[in-house]
Amino acid sequence: MPTSSLLYEINTRVFLKRFSNESKLSDIPEEIWDYFAKNGFEYIWLMGIWNTCKSTIEQYCFEDYLIQSYSKALKDWTKEDVIGSPYSIDDYEVNPEIGNFEMLFNLKSVLNKKGIKLILDLIPNHFSAHSKLIEQSPEMFLSVDKNIYQKDSNTFYRPFEDQEKYFAHGRDPFFPAWQDTVQVNFFSKSTREYFKKVLRNLIKYCDGVRCDMAMLALNNVFQNTWAGVIQKSNIDATNEFWEEIITATKKERSDFVFIAEVYWNLESYLQQLGFDYTYDKTLLDKLKLSPATDIYEHLQSDLEYQKKLVRFIENHDEERALTSLGKEKSKAAAVIISTIPGMHLYFDGQFEGKKIKLPIQLGREPKEQIQTDIKEFYNKLLNIVKSEIFKHGSWKLIQTLPSWIENNTNQNLLAWQLNYKLQNCLVVINYSDITSSCRIKLDTRNYPEVFEIKDVLNEQTYFRSSEEVYYTGLYIELKPYSSHIFFY
Repeated sequence: MPTSSLLYEINTRVFLKRFSNESKLSDIPEEIWDYFAKNGFEYIWLMGIWNTCKSTIEQYCFEDYLIQSYSKALKDWTKEDVIGSPYSIDDYEVNPEIGNFEMLFNLKSVLNKKGIKLILDLIPNHFSAHSKLIEQSPEMFLSVDKNIYQKDSNTFYRPFEDQEKYFAHGRDPFFPAWQDTVQVNFFSKSTREYFKKVLRNLIKYCDGVRCDMAMLALNNVFQNTWAGVIQKSNIDATNEFWEEIITATKKERSDFVFIAEVYWNLESYLQQLGFDYTYDKTLLDKLKLSPATDIYEHLQSDLEYQKKLVRFIENHDEERALTSLGKEKSKAAAVIISTIPGMHLYFDGQFEGKKIKLPIQLGREPKEQIQTDIKEFYNKLLNIVKSEIFKHGSWKLIQTLPSWIENNTNQNLLAWQLNYKLQNCLVVINYSDITSSCRIKLDTRNYPEVFEIKDVLNEQTYFRSSEEVYYTGLYIELKPYSSHIFFY
């Protein structure tokens, strides 16, 4: 498994409107993909390509809290801009407003020829509250009796006025139900067979799936979320949904990639069930709120486990990095997530320094000025991390030492080393708001008496004593939220 890889997320419905209001998947200029190939990206995630139910928009997409989020992100929004959540889908058919399966297949072929794999959404926990599947395959969904519905009409609903049938809305146990959705029953054999069939089809049109809220499909999570509601199961509930689905899919195509959006410290368990990659939201939270010492502790995890973590500082669910972290801190955080093991996720607009988090129900984005310094920073960073040493090199976390006896600012500095063939790299980040210093011991026993060390991030070259670096340590001093990426 490679040490790291690069993934780029695109909000497809919004992205296409940058070309024209009628643009489809086939209209994306090929030079867009050339940019990602040139910068070493292995994966493109087209978020939100599945067909949705327009009938849910008026009913569910104008709640007060949603209207407030629309107004915050897009001052001049109108009702026509509200196109519904891409995670409230009718079925796994390409949204006809953006294309069809033939266009998707052709796009995948274009990407594959450039060495890029295509990732699409898999949304196991729920479908649209108006999905045609509710009538076609009601056994796939969590049904309840009339009494339960009448006690809680926010969590449960009646989809058909002419039928006495009641179902649960999809939900996360820590939040109110998503009322534009219907909850899948993971203990239904029909549900599992349906998803196996969907994935057998998808392996022709993409190279992997990002699985939304993957932990909600775990037997104990599902059981606990819906305790008292789940009716008698028709399958053995000890058999995990993901283990069954992933095993069946990989028998058909062994290189098909499964990425889990997961929280609650369940990352390792989902990796054990077969996921190739799992979200590392813990790191994002620490980058926002914690000192460097906590980040250092987090990066001490088993290396093989870390290689399967998805590192990010923003995505469609999170605030923009420049908003949540600030400019300089976001740059330091970007260096961190780009140079440690794992899959590195970047969100469309991140490289341009966008600040506005767009609600996923909106189909139009606000105009934001490109921040040229951020764009130049990412251009430089991507040019560095696309090299083989970051993709395939061995990675080692380094403890920083005090630069002198009474100075403990070394605790503000994070450092790691990468080695690949005859190349060595040292990354150092001051993840604090004060100037900090440290020493780092490197094995320079076979180096010349004075050797060259290049900071490729800041385009500076230094000459240092190999004896001093070996015995005392390389002296580092960095301003707040500044970084070095040394090659030597």
